[in-house]
Amino acid sequence: MGDQEALRKIITTLAVKNEEIQNFIYSLKQMMQNVEANSCRAQEDLEGEFQSLYALLDELKDEMLMKIKQDRASRTYELQAQLAACAKALESSEELLEAANQALGTANHHDFPQAAKQIKDSVTMAPAFRLSLKAKVSDNMSHLMVDFAQERRLLQALAFLPVPSTPEIDLAESLVADNCVTLAWRMPDQDSKIDHYVLEYRRTNFEGPPRAKEDQPWMVVEGIKGTEYTLSGLKFDMKYMNFRVRACNKAVAGEFSEPVTLETRAFMFRLDASTCHQNLRVEELSVEWDATGGKVQDVKAREKDGKGRTASPANSPARVMQSPKRMPSGRSGRDRFTAESYTVLGDTLIDADDHYWEVRYDRESKAFGVGVAYRSLGKFDQLGKTSASWCLHLNNWLQVSFSAKHANKAKVLDVPVPDCIGVYCNFGEGFLSFYNARTKQLLHTFKAKFTQPVLPAFTVWCGSFHVTSGLQVPSAVKCLQKRNSTASSSNASLP
Repeated sequence: MGDQEALRKIITTLAVKNEEIQNFIYSLKQMMQNVEANSCRAQEDLEGEFQSLYALLDELKDEMLMKIKQDRASRTYELQAQLAACAKALESSEELLEAANQALGTANHHDFPQAAKQIKDSVTMAPAFRLSLKAKVSDNMSHLMVDFAQERRLLQALAFLPVPSTPEIDLAESLVADNCVTLAWRMPDQDSKIDHYVLEYRRTNFEGPPRAKEDQPWMVVEGIKGTEYTLSGLKFDMKYMNFRVRACNKAVAGEFSEPVTLETRAFMFRLDASTCHQNLRVEELSVEWDATGGKVQDVKAREKDGKGRTASPANSPARVMQSPKRMPSGRSGRDRFTAESYTVLGDTLIDADDHYWEVRYDRESKAFGVGVAYRSLGKFDQLGKTSASWCLHLNNWLQVSFSAKHANKAKVLDVPVPDCIGVYCNFGEGFLSFYNARTKQLLHTFKAKFTQPVLPAFTVWCGSFHVTSGLQVPSAVKCLQKRNSTASSSNASLP
């Protein structure tokens, strides 16, 4: 049995090796076909370029020949006109000369004085004496000569385009902020032939050099003309991003730069659909109030069909590394919130650092609330009415009111109600601030001493809202928070 097993292993190894050789043979044959096709294409391109050059030279030749012909015609016309004038003047002068000689022959005749006077007057007015004996144009055509020495040297230096050098990414000039990444790079040497750059990036949860086996595909940005590019409006649902760039000229692309990995730290969470109020329908990060309820059956059915959670960001490649702060799904009872506590919580605990997220709600909602709460928030508790939660609350029922609530105390806010609210939570310093997400206007700040981790919390009645997570703390919010933390805020009257 031992010999048979050893022989089977040898056979298996040999079969694998045979398959590898067959694959390699196929690859070599494919490469030979590619060499043939690519060389034919290169030859056609070269012939096309030379034909274009020939056509350009023929066009320039025709233009320059036309210039010579036009200059010759112009000079010939001027010289012919001057020649005709001279011939006419000479003819007139010869006639006068003959008349003068005849007059001399009759010097003793009584008509001589009158004839002499007429000849004298005719000579004075003769064209020969008004005629310029200098040619109007030159017969020198040297200004139409050409010297192709420089062009000949350029043509003799014609060669195939070199492969561009590999760019070098400048980490010191690259920046990650406000859910944007600005990447800068430089070329090791000057290359006037570079036409554009190609940037590739992908999300990852792994720090350091990119891994060979990575589920996330490279995203491509082509046609970049400069040596800097900004990716904006990103959603940082993973911890890092890999970047690489290469230079391209008209014919060929160079090698990719050494990939770099930039940290894209942001607060990413989802809504805990399994524990929300039964009248709330949760789809990914969107929530809609439903008077009919019965969502529990839909959730179970979707989970049974492989949908629901498996289709959520929590089970995407971004979530392959489960965060220790993510809430376990053990408490899946639909009585987590009940009665008039139309509440749903986020699934990720906040116990350190500062985080930011945004929520956009339907302005037709009868009631809406956004804030944070301890995990121990009671199932009958409404946001802001206990010491375990802090929120901004909008009431559109009967009378419109916009207020900050905590421990059953409310402060009416005299500010315009935005349609999108940004929430900033600095756990360590005990700040919970709310902003107009579009203008970054500060709406209210709670100064609290959190005694346990908190969760993003939301409530809605007769309406809907959508949450955006994976956002970095905006620079404007950081500046405002730093300024407000050094001075007592009038908005911090609620503890």
